[in-house]
Amino acid sequence: MADTKIALLPDRGAVTIAGEDARTFLQGLVTNDMALIDKQPALYAGLLTPQGKILFDFFVVATPEGFCLEVARSKAGELVERLKMYKLRSKVEILDASADYTVAAIWGGEYAPHGNGKPPLLFADPRLPGMGYREMTTLRSDWALGGETCDSATQDEYHAHRIGLGVPEGGRDYAFGDAFPHEALFDQLQGVSFKKGCFVGQEVVARMQHRGLARRRVVPVVAASALPDPGVPITAGGVEIGKLGSTAGNRGLADIRIDRVAEFKAKGESVRAGDVEVNVELPAWATFSLEAKPAGSPA
Repeated sequence: MADTKIALLPDRGAVTIAGEDARTFLQGLVTNDMALIDKQPALYAGLLTPQGKILFDFFVVATPEGFCLEVARSKAGELVERLKMYKLRSKVEILDASADYTVAAIWGGEYAPHGNGKPPLLFADPRLPGMGYREMTTLRSDWALGGETCDSATQDEYHAHRIGLGVPEGGRDYAFGDAFPHEALFDQLQGVSFKKGCFVGQEVVARMQHRGLARRRVVPVVAASALPDPGVPITAGGVEIGKLGSTAGNRGLADIRIDRVAEFKAKGESVRAGDVEVNVELPAWATFSLEAKPAGSPA
């Protein structure tokens, strides 16, 4: 059995952006700095509302024609229409290319694809080293997914791996249009630049960063038994403080008011997902902590 696992992700799609203005067009819109593409194969980024809420999260990878955004397949068409709203006179062509690409996640070990002709889009997942790689192939490619050095895995196994590392995914662990980047851990997972200058929603994101206003976070929760279905309330002392997101056995991710966790823990109140008691376990890479809110601060 190989250490490296590969899983097809049929719920992932692609949007392509070609043309001479592609880079500057994206630079003025997305949360991350497009200049980083010169130093690394891909970026993790998002597109926000003017009020700073996440509408889409995606990977940005360079192609010979411009850029490809790997995004939730169900959101690809909507992303195309949103980007076209900002096109104005920019010399770019924006297309939903989901039907052209097969997306896979690879993790657990090294991976080297093999084949002939035009190579696939292969890049290290920029969020966290342990996440592994992503590969995007097309029907026009003679390159194979997988090989003798890796074992096939399921999409559920990929999500169990992601959950185990504490990495959230939009639409599963937070609702699009409802979460700020800090709440979805963009600041922890290389998804936002605080130095690039303006992008849609930038003022709100910068304010949250400088004032430390992120009281909600998507964080790992662990129980002694299997967790209930996603979407159940997270409560403490009979008060709802969040919602359960994606789960894998007794581990899951939850969108929680982390300041309330500390507050209720100090009172000896347990945190529960539905009827199941859970512990909030921050990942080792997190730079934030569970802290009680200051006296007199708003609920």
